[in-house]
Amino acid sequence: MNREEKEAQVDEEGRLVLPTEFIKQFGLRHGTKIRIDKNLNGLHLYRPVTHLAKVYIEPTNRCNLECRTCIRNIWDEPLGEMSRTTFARIVEGLRSFSPPPAIFFGGLGEPLVHPDIIEMVAQAKTLGATVELITNGTLLTKPLSKQLIEAGLDMLWVSLDGATPESYADVRLGAALPEVLSNLAGFQEARVGQRFFEYFVDYHLKPQIGIVFVAMKRNIADLPAVIRLGNRLGAHRFLVTNVLPYTPEMLNEILYSRASNDGIYMPSLQGISIQIPKMDINSMTREVLYQMMLSSHPLSYAGANLGEGNDRCPFIEKGAMVIRWDGDVSPCLPLLHDHKSYMNGYERSLRRYGVGNVVRQDLNDLWTLPEYLSFRDRVQKFDFSPCTFCGGCDLIELNEEDCFGSPFPACGGCLWAQGIIQCP
Repeated sequence: MNREEKEAQVDEEGRLVLPTEFIKQFGLRHGTKIRIDKNLNGLHLYRPVTHLAKVYIEPTNRCNLECRTCIRNIWDEPLGEMSRTTFARIVEGLRSFSPPPAIFFGGLGEPLVHPDIIEMVAQAKTLGATVELITNGTLLTKPLSKQLIEAGLDMLWVSLDGATPESYADVRLGAALPEVLSNLAGFQEARVGQRFFEYFVDYHLKPQIGIVFVAMKRNIADLPAVIRLGNRLGAHRFLVTNVLPYTPEMLNEILYSRASNDGIYMPSLQGISIQIPKMDINSMTREVLYQMMLSSHPLSYAGANLGEGNDRCPFIEKGAMVIRWDGDVSPCLPLLHDHKSYMNGYERSLRRYGVGNVVRQDLNDLWTLPEYLSFRDRVQKFDFSPCTFCGGCDLIELNEEDCFGSPFPACGGCLWAQGIIQCP
């Protein structure tokens, strides 16, 4: 469980005094502004937009595969890999942050393609940071697994989009599932130092293993089997995301044609809602629960409001920034590269948003740029037009502006902010 509880106190002047651990963990300094929302049963305190807690680093945008789901299917951007000079500038800049932000190696390429990836992980660990990396698993040989472990990697995420050789190869063109599973078994063996027992997971082992599954019509039936595979391989976490369609072919694969505007995921604007308790899901209750989910009313399950996942940028909530292979800094992965995608039947041409480059500017200076701070504040409030469930207009075809008058980049059409697309 990630839940951590501490007691806070209200002083004589009515001020909320937070525990010292939280003050340090969330970068709360004198004068820091924190957004507070009131929900049904309490208050929600947001991470201050001044706190850098996670840095996504794209070592390269090259990859050894040609997957159906990949952005490269519609790309015309140059390919490259992060230079040692650029990475050194990142490490130098991160030394000024306390506590050090977590570092995630991944972007729109395969990190293990980079020849210096082991050294990059090792240098990131010298900062005292938690370090994660995502891979397709095809290059995860036993020697490389051992090197990643010795470098101090904390979390290895592996993309696994099928449970049979046929379904896996249907998505991950150029890859073979038996090879990937063999590589993962070798990683697990190197991690525990001996043969492991099926279904045994030691949550104290490092690196931990996570499985990422991109859900589509063609592979969703494989999800339970993928979970079982992950359990046998010692996975600690599973993340399921929908596919982001970069091509018309992938638009036909989405599983969320209704989810972006379905009533069960909407906030209760007039106090109308359905509250369902925990109950057994079996042949007696399955159809009833399904009908409740089709009722077009906001739905709460066991106290969790399904509508609370709307209009919340996961990158801003994580306190994240993203650094491209050439050193350019963006607020999130969706704004890292120019690209096209499809939503509500519209082709969208999305322009990247960069705030500067770490080679030419100090990382701390970039993070505190007034326009970047203003953007993060605007996204946290999320006062954008509701493009994901609107009937649609020509403005949805770009991210330049929206009908509320939001300037570039307008985030109302972001599927990450609606809980449809997820990243580790």
